[in-house]
Amino acid sequence: MSSPTTQPDSPVPAKQPGSQQRGFFGHPWGLANLAGVEMWERFSFYGMQALLAFYIYYSVTDGGLGMSQAAATSIVGAYGGLVYLSAVLGGWVADRVLGAERTLLAAACSIMAGHLALAFIPGAAGLAIGLIGVALGSGSLKTTTSTVLGDLYEKGDQRRDAAFSIYYMGVNIGGFVGPLLTSALWGWKGFHWGFGLAAVGMAIGLGQYLAMRKHTVREESRKPSNPLSPKQGRVWILVFAVAIALAALAVSFGVVTAENLSSVVVLLIVIAVVVLFTVILTSTQVTRFERRQVLSFIPLFFASAVFWSLFQQQFTVLAIYADERLNRNVFGTILPPSVVNSINPIFIIIFAGVFAAMWVKLGDRAPSTPVKFSLGTAIMGIAFLCFIPFAGGANGSVPLIAFVFIMLLFTFAELCLSPVGQSLATKLAPKAFHSQMVALFFLSISLGSASAGTLSTMYSPENEAPYFLIIGLASIAVGAILFLVRKPVLKLMGGVR
Repeated sequence: MSSPTTQPDSPVPAKQPGSQQRGFFGHPWGLANLAGVEMWERFSFYGMQALLAFYIYYSVTDGGLGMSQAAATSIVGAYGGLVYLSAVLGGWVADRVLGAERTLLAAACSIMAGHLALAFIPGAAGLAIGLIGVALGSGSLKTTTSTVLGDLYEKGDQRRDAAFSIYYMGVNIGGFVGPLLTSALWGWKGFHWGFGLAAVGMAIGLGQYLAMRKHTVREESRKPSNPLSPKQGRVWILVFAVAIALAALAVSFGVVTAENLSSVVVLLIVIAVVVLFTVILTSTQVTRFERRQVLSFIPLFFASAVFWSLFQQQFTVLAIYADERLNRNVFGTILPPSVVNSINPIFIIIFAGVFAAMWVKLGDRAPSTPVKFSLGTAIMGIAFLCFIPFAGGANGSVPLIAFVFIMLLFTFAELCLSPVGQSLATKLAPKAFHSQMVALFFLSISLGSASAGTLSTMYSPENEAPYFLIIGLASIAVGAILFLVRKPVLKLMGGVR
């Protein structure tokens, strides 16, 4: 962003990290900082999540909690959903209370505290406290880092999609290294040491962000875009207190259990989606043009939710699949099942730059966002169909190389949709709902993550073929439908591609 012209007697505006800076591979240095803090956050997040299902269902003698596999996949799905559901809360706090940048700092502290609880508080209490802390922090941090990153670029800046792909590469470096190191500590010292390493990773990320903060924060990120009045603040405090009390009562009376937790979270997310879309679309602060752009996001939101309901099964169905069905013998060494969570991130590291360069090179000839979303959803469905030839075999019979190939398809699908989706949310965001529009994209991930836990209840080794067939074909169908309606969606997007 070029500096505004000033009169001789006017105060000189403070220098901010603007969109014209090109110190980091042709981008502002703030991109390097935000990619770094997200790298460490993903290191801690995926490092912990790679162990989570096994920690829940492994026996107490093996260092776990001894719950059922159904409870484990439900909890993991619900946790994944709550992570991204908290993106709404983080977006709301950023837009109405703290501003995006201070919300980012608070979120990083919450994540670190959650990992410390998992590391040092034993049993179900540590699990509950830790997952709540990490979920609240991670969702809020993802929303606010995306918002702050978007603020570094003008809406028409052609570098924006490439910036989000570079940012996404940093995210996946953390996602690759985290599971490898926490898995190694799990095998050497036990689960809690792995969780402790996740806390250390987040602490490093927080320190790095503070050290480079001056290169990152613009005026738009410092303050809330639509601040609460004192009266509204008192009302919201009461609303949050009632919600916490109702949640505690539901757990106390057995309405919410470990086995149905993901389905309860799916319902909460659907309510949140409807409410947030309604609030934005009916707000008097949203112009007619902005309202059309928000409407264009609805079919893309649905396709994204379908995509993530398959992709996030890496941590539910495919975690059990890796533990029981996959042949993990590599040159005489049996790899821990959690290691497979590093396959997708390493492919992202390899191909994120390729996709970013491809979109920039194609320019106006690149596929539009609806087409990218349809490709991502369809490829994800094809990946699930690739499991069918191995259905019904003996445990430990599925070749690791086949699983690696399927993860490559996961990666191509992800690169068509995920970084593009984050970028799109910042492009279509109404001015008064800057962070909350980004939160809507993360709500699609939230809905998909929780649905991955719910869908896992339908999986068993005995029904593998129909399970993968039905889910794969459904995802392909959604991608095909979105491709067919791409032109009216583009028209509503009002020039955004």
